[in-house]
Amino acid sequence: MTGFQSEMPPLVLASASTARRTLLERADLRFSVDSAGVDEAEVKRSAQAAGSTPADTAMLLADLKARRVAARHPDALVIASDQLLVCEGRWFDKPSDLAAAAEQLRMLRGRAHELVTAVTCWRGGRSVWSHVARPRLTMRMFGESFLAEYVAAEGEVLTGTVGAYRLEARGVHLFESVQGEHAAILGLPLLPLLGFLRQHGVLL
Repeated sequence: MTGFQSEMPPLVLASASTARRTLLERADLRFSVDSAGVDEAEVKRSAQAAGSTPADTAMLLADLKARRVAARHPDALVIASDQLLVCEGRWFDKPSDLAAAAEQLRMLRGRAHELVTAVTCWRGGRSVWSHVARPRLTMRMFGESFLAEYVAAEGEVLTGTVGAYRLEARGVHLFESVQGEHAAILGLPLLPLLGFLRQHGVLL
């Protein structure tokens, strides 16, 4: 045990997400990163066509990432997460460009949406824990001039987020109310994960 964390098992984050990596770093966890390379958009389309729920689909994606990375790190505890944005029954993907980001924000403004966020931990080739969080966010009715300024200021970073916003940055100006754990909104339900890691003996 070094500090809060045991030496074994090693932790591996199955994600290329800067936000998820930063959340674990700020919690002072020691881990490595190995991106799974799953085609998320295709999996979402197939799952939705088959009638899967957003929660089941988010967990399916998290499990696919974890399984792929766990095969490369058999002794590690692999952490994987995925997130879907759902507004009035419609699923949203990461926007393809800034014009798509602006259009997505037009559709979300004045409405409430959920960020269905799944996290799973795999060890020894199987899932040992999972959790789904559902933060609920309501956008305010901003005007076109604000929208144009916002998209110009944030730039291409918006195409890397499922909501076309970063709540931890300028995106906070888009909202009227936010319900749920901040870390879950950023893509990783951290408090439930830390609770599991304590129960699993990884953390004090």
